[in-house]
Amino acid sequence: MTDPTTDPFAEGCAWIEGQYVPIREARVPILDTGFVRSDLTYDVVGVWQGRFFRLEDHLDRLLAGCQRLRLTPPRSREEIRAIMIETVCRSGLRDAYVEVVVTRGVPGQGERDPRKLSARLYAYAIPYVWIVRPELQERGTDVIVARDTRRIPPGSVDPTVKNFHWGDLVRGLFEAYDRDSLLPILPDGDGLVTEGPGFNVFALVDGVLRTPARGVLHGITRKTAIEIAEESGVDMRVEDLPVSALYRASEIFLTSTAGGVMPVAHLDGAAVGTGAPGPVTSKIRDRYWELHTDPRLSEAVDYDS
Repeated sequence: MTDPTTDPFAEGCAWIEGQYVPIREARVPILDTGFVRSDLTYDVVGVWQGRFFRLEDHLDRLLAGCQRLRLTPPRSREEIRAIMIETVCRSGLRDAYVEVVVTRGVPGQGERDPRKLSARLYAYAIPYVWIVRPELQERGTDVIVARDTRRIPPGSVDPTVKNFHWGDLVRGLFEAYDRDSLLPILPDGDGLVTEGPGFNVFALVDGVLRTPARGVLHGITRKTAIEIAEESGVDMRVEDLPVSALYRASEIFLTSTAGGVMPVAHLDGAAVGTGAPGPVTSKIRDRYWELHTDPRLSEAVDYDS
């Protein structure tokens, strides 16, 4: 780890308006529509032990999201890729959380027509972020099903496009804290499981591993967990998951780039299974981290270039 007192990039590096700057100096224009209207999309890639994990999958999703929002990125795919890599190189971080954001841009005075704006690109690398800390993952975390908060419906905000519409997710977090738990799982208006603040949900119910099919982000870690389960011979189904089924689950885990595969020990205060990470969860979790060194899915950062 480099010393932040001697290296201004040690705490992270950002790319802002064509310049690489230390993360503590990074600023965006206050009138940027990404800030004032959440008119943007973004993606987050993990770097683990000096290797990007599934970088191309993340770029695919970012550009697909831009297309759905009718956003034209101001840089090409290869340029975006190079900028993300450079933020990591300049920071020197071996374990990093790398985010790239495309906003609608900054409007001219009094301009409200989104067609007349020019998109802006921002990127940064900071130390790796854990939704659930590694030591807590070893015993499993505590979650609740939100009672007072419903997920924004897909007809209003498309959850397959990463966004900053976190009003419902933050409200769910406060509900979890008020109930002495760490994280919330949000249902939709039909009593089905959706997702939580930055993570997808999996449940092993009656020997079948299930994850919601709709109303959720198509997470890259979710995709990896599904692939691992299928390759391991687990009965894996992507389908509607009623909230009621969670209470019959023998195992529950959460997935995110920020933390990987995260076991759940308690749901609404009651033990899930044995109250510790189960065998299916542990197998998928171990394999997930093993894949971070697989050259088919990861690539090394050339810090000396």
